[in-house]
Amino acid sequence: MNVDQLLRASLKEQADEVEPASADLADRVLAGRARRRTRRLASTAVAVAALTAAAVTVPRALDSGSDAQSPAARSVTAHDVTGHPDQSPPRELIAAGDTAVAAWFTTDWEEQPNGDRDQVRSYHLYDAGTGRYTPAADWSYVSVAPGLRTAAVLERDLPARRIGLVDLRTGEVTRWIAVDRPVGSAEFSPDGKKLLVTTYDRNPDHYSQDTPLGVDGKDEPGPDASRTGFGLVDVASGAASWHTKKEKADPLYQAFALGRSDFVWSHDGKWVFGQLADMKTHFFDLDGASVPRPASEQGTEVYTAGPAPDGKRAGGDFAGRGKEISSWIVDPGTGRKLGTVPAQQLLTWADNDRLIGWSCDPAACRGKNEFRNRLVLVETGKKTVTPLSGFRPASADGPRRWTPVFAGRR
Repeated sequence: MNVDQLLRASLKEQADEVEPASADLADRVLAGRARRRTRRLASTAVAVAALTAAAVTVPRALDSGSDAQSPAARSVTAHDVTGHPDQSPPRELIAAGDTAVAAWFTTDWEEQPNGDRDQVRSYHLYDAGTGRYTPAADWSYVSVAPGLRTAAVLERDLPARRIGLVDLRTGEVTRWIAVDRPVGSAEFSPDGKKLLVTTYDRNPDHYSQDTPLGVDGKDEPGPDASRTGFGLVDVASGAASWHTKKEKADPLYQAFALGRSDFVWSHDGKWVFGQLADMKTHFFDLDGASVPRPASEQGTEVYTAGPAPDGKRAGGDFAGRGKEISSWIVDPGTGRKLGTVPAQQLLTWADNDRLIGWSCDPAACRGKNEFRNRLVLVETGKKTVTPLSGFRPASADGPRRWTPVFAGRR
């Protein structure tokens, strides 16, 4: 069985169990390695300065209409929620509770002369001075620290030998941190004091004809195994510790395990974890030693919203069956299902009771149209949905298909 057959079998198995298919299913399997878990910054955040707004509406149920909105629905500003249901990608701040969309990016393919190709990102960063998202410099990777004042950036050519710290009020790099090993990502810890970097010996976003991926019956350039481990960089001093985790994947799992496959923080910043070549999630302490899955992470995986800030509940996987569009809320210690909320894919917690996630247009959330989704705010124990953004294009890789970068608001 080749990778293409494995992928199809896996998707068919899921489709037999759940209908409609999980939101962003293709993105998560094939391109999901470029996405990092977003919940890790929410646990330290509280609300900050007053937010710019144009109109006030009451949170309402998700409608099935077009992108066109009535004037009263063009902005959502209620208490600590700011949304723009008419904007996709967003131009003005999106935030709820303790969490904000600090940046967003789109991806595109850059063809190489030898037939290979690179996946490249284009970022927009939130500018607190204007209240808008502005195009960033030519960065390949961006993470934003709690408080929305500082971003860690990597230059276009990956893997990088230095990390830039950008002042989001000016857009200028205030400092460069040299690193001893080449890195392909740099993620702030929940307290903003450390950077978790994933090390690679080649560009993790490079797709090679030497490692082809079967797509729709033909071979296309596939991801190249190049991850070597991770490091922890102290932001204040620049001192770093390095931990080698290089592995060789079975060719059958090459496309799944070892393209861009960044390590991520646990929700409380005590551990680092990620999927290894065996397709299992492994946890490590901050000294790089392998540890059993922590009790607080028993019911979560890499691609879930994870535990709430108070650790009492966790946002789980897609749960929808039939006409229902929902995701599970689970006990983080046991994985026991506690209920559902009306969203396709949960991304991060806004506070202890509310989550931000993707949800699709209920009138068109079948088959190819499942990708037409937007950011929404949902609350445990309730069925109401507050739209935060406009809909993304109804395709897995449209030119305006954007991905949010979340950060704590303080």
